[in-house]
Amino acid sequence: MFRINPIRNSTLKSLVISKRFNNTKTITKPLEGIRVLELGQLVAGPFCGSILGYYGAEVIKIEPPSIGDPLRIWRNLDQDGQSTWSRSLSRNKKSVCIDLRTQEGRSLIKKLAEQSDVLIENFKPGTMEKWGLGPEDIYPTNPKLIYTRISGYGQTGPYSKRPGYASVCEGMGGFRFINGHPGEPPVRPNMSLGDSLAGLHAALGILLGLVAKNKLGQAQAERTGQVVDVAIYESMLNMMEGVVPEYDRFNQIRQPSGTTLTGIVPTNTYPCKDGKHVIIGGNGDSIYVRLMNAIGRSDLTGEKYKVNADRVKEQSAIDGAIAAWTSEHTTEEVLEVMEKASVPAGKIYDAKDIVEDEHINARGMIENVTIGTKEDGRGWNLKIPGMSPVLDTTPGSTEWAGPDLGAHTNQVLSDLLGLSKSEIEKLECDGITKPK
Repeated sequence: MFRINPIRNSTLKSLVISKRFNNTKTITKPLEGIRVLELGQLVAGPFCGSILGYYGAEVIKIEPPSIGDPLRIWRNLDQDGQSTWSRSLSRNKKSVCIDLRTQEGRSLIKKLAEQSDVLIENFKPGTMEKWGLGPEDIYPTNPKLIYTRISGYGQTGPYSKRPGYASVCEGMGGFRFINGHPGEPPVRPNMSLGDSLAGLHAALGILLGLVAKNKLGQAQAERTGQVVDVAIYESMLNMMEGVVPEYDRFNQIRQPSGTTLTGIVPTNTYPCKDGKHVIIGGNGDSIYVRLMNAIGRSDLTGEKYKVNADRVKEQSAIDGAIAAWTSEHTTEEVLEVMEKASVPAGKIYDAKDIVEDEHINARGMIENVTIGTKEDGRGWNLKIPGMSPVLDTTPGSTEWAGPDLGAHTNQVLSDLLGLSKSEIEKLECDGITKPK
């Protein structure tokens, strides 16, 4: 059994509730009544499912009977041998073990797809068709399905059949080229950014598909569902701001810029006396003047520094002056001065800072869930991040942590597919399914 714990501090709990929503009546989550069949593994597909489940969708996560989603044993494993990351990413989902490598297993999946509103898959393009589970296999019996596909390069085009991991696709999307320091190898952020962005784009595509379904229904279309095609590299490309038009009009290829942002001054990371760093964004025209006055460098204001284009020409002098000042003060001293001057600034948080920050907690963005029970030898608490955005009337929430492998197999086979006890036992005996 997995449940979310109430926040112990009653004052903080009241604050979190007031921030999360204003309605005092029974809360209905926005996606309640939407059934999602998640066939994805690892990050991209499961993150999409996690978002939908947080806001009320019923998410049925299909996992291989052997070890389940490989994410279950990635990185740090808890006392029960399960990844804490998996407990977070699989929140609010139902774990159902079905072997997709077997015809019987694929038959069960097709029946579940016929009763779902959304399907999410992130296999290599062509895999679902090979299994007889492609869109054209499902639409004859479920024309309302939002069939969501996440892959490295999309379902069409000359690269579509290539295997695509986020690390590779971040390169093709242009991100890796600009992320790093001039003259040094491109830098990878210590996370699967491309996967998470693809999952976010997939969630957006699903919501657009659901809205379109209503419009197509009003137009009496025969098929109101559609395929949502998400490519990881395109999810990265969507984040690339003006890189393409800058190249097209000015033949300019944006280069890596270390801790700065090309063409925007000043916005940088600056060293402090205590060995830490702060980020200061003083690139607004009026903000810049307040910043320089606050650090005693009003000599770097006036017509020569009036607008951003002027300051770009003087970037070295401006950043040097700010760094010289921050180096003589502790992080807290710098932030105090910046706050008084109303200049955007902040320290760089690690995991400990995030978990302990009063603002993050007041916003309800750190949640506590219980893993297992005392009776089964567990019953410990786990902190996981809340999800955004915050809806004030129909908020999302974590109802339970990622479940044990196969925790809902028999329930789903019985309740949704109407299988008898003997039929379920035979599937288990044949290795097609696996309960907890």
